[in-house]
Amino acid sequence: MNSSTPQQAAIDQTLTGWRILNTRAARQSSALSTLLRERGAEAIEIPTIEINPPRSYKPLDSALKNIAEYDWMILTSVNGVEAVFSRLKKLKIAAASLKHLQIAAIGPATKKAIERQGLAVAVTPKKYIAEAVVDALRGRTEGKKILLARAKVARDVLPTELRKTAAQVDVVEAYETKIPAAAKSKLQKLFASEENRPDVVTFTSSSTATNFLKLLDKKHKNVLHEIWLASIGPVTSKTLRDAGFPPIIEAREYTMNGLVLAIVEQVHKVASQQWLERLGLSK
Repeated sequence: MNSSTPQQAAIDQTLTGWRILNTRAARQSSALSTLLRERGAEAIEIPTIEINPPRSYKPLDSALKNIAEYDWMILTSVNGVEAVFSRLKKLKIAAASLKHLQIAAIGPATKKAIERQGLAVAVTPKKYIAEAVVDALRGRTEGKKILLARAKVARDVLPTELRKTAAQVDVVEAYETKIPAAAKSKLQKLFASEENRPDVVTFTSSSTATNFLKLLDKKHKNVLHEIWLASIGPVTSKTLRDAGFPPIIEAREYTMNGLVLAIVEQVHKVASQQWLERLGLSK
């Protein structure tokens, strides 16, 4: 039995009639799609990124075999957490061997993934971006040895800034990202006719945005100015702006919930403005 009030039910269906494209990686897309569908949206999943193992696990394996030498470990995504603990299992190294570490997680999802492995997280910044991690670690990592496990291609803010504090930072590739083979044809088909096109396209990382724009041909890029682009945070927004496609929506909290809330707020804003115009009350 649904115990929600009529008001809550109305709120939950705010996005009814809206077609929203989810470009997140396939094995992670369901969380965002579920949140959108709970609000009544039609969620379309076309991943523009896929997560693959690195070409070699040797650097990561070597770091994990010598984990006792490290003071800190920094993980910047759930993918990184999964890769690290998968290799620990493969190497038959107990997760307990990491208990001496101070661990920093870039955001709440990454923190939860680490805690599920039985480890405590010492630092999670208020804003879930690399610059905020640097600020949160200020005064705590000077002269320390740090393991940063991340994607093959990533911004260099963290290692660059931490090394300025005389920290020794070992950056190891835990996974790499690629463009899914079928993504281009799926996107072309989606954008081929006006009735199929999404009303909103969501981007949960700079990689999803960059790959999306690479995959879309010039003709279909022209219609993006008529579609709301929704970004999970300022780094992803900058990627879109730099490419000439500034987002209409940016989440204030850089999470899936935050992104959906930002879309809902924009829909409310436009609906309110349209209602005022009908009443002749808009400025």
